Amino acid sequence: MSKETTAILTSSFESLSRTPAWSRGFGIVLAGSAFAAVCAHVSLPLFFTPVPLSLAPFAVLVLGLTLRPRMAAATFAAYLAEGAAGLPVFSPNPPTGGLTHLLGPTGGYLLVYPLAAALISFLYRRTRLGPTSRGYVSAFACAAIGDLLILMCGALWLAALTHIAVMQATALAVLPFLAGDALKIAVAAAVASGAARLRRRSA
Repeated sequence: MSKETTAILTSSFESLSRTPAWSRGFGIVLAGSAFAAVCAHVSLPLFFTPVPLSLAPFAVLVLGLTLRPRMAAATFAAYLAEGAAGLPVFSPNPPTGGLTHLLGPTGGYLLVYPLAAALISFLYRRTRLGPTSRGYVSAFACAAIGDLLILMCGALWLAALTHIAVMQATALAVLPFLAGDALKIAVAAAVASGAARLRRRSA
């Protein structure tokens, strides 16, 4: 799975690199927001929490590791703008849309996506580990930091929205997703480190 995703992302970005700068940037933002929308629709509701299982954070991790900070932030700012405008880019669970969804129980996760993607990108591009620079370990660590930021903001938002204790919100918005997010981080790191290796070989 990670090899196929790496190949698709690499070929897409290589084709975009042959276009003018403004057009390439616009294309990357559109492609990235579309990728995030597809991931968001891979969603499974859970009976014990208003937060569904979703692949949307995986898109944040992958694009944060593969795009520059400004482009990563712009991609998810566009994604949020598309969703706020009513386009069906958010998870269908809960079955809402537009600003209602953006300001609902999962709003804390969504609103921090641009910052989390930019942070992951910023950290990943500043890893200096000798031969392992921008390798799997550094990609995993940077993605984990960004994912932790998403989970924390999601829990704090849910606590404020529903007027429950932070610990209770953590039990609803963080703990059920740790195992799944660890897998997302591992796959995203494999995609990013694989793409970096392909770029070095083709250089």
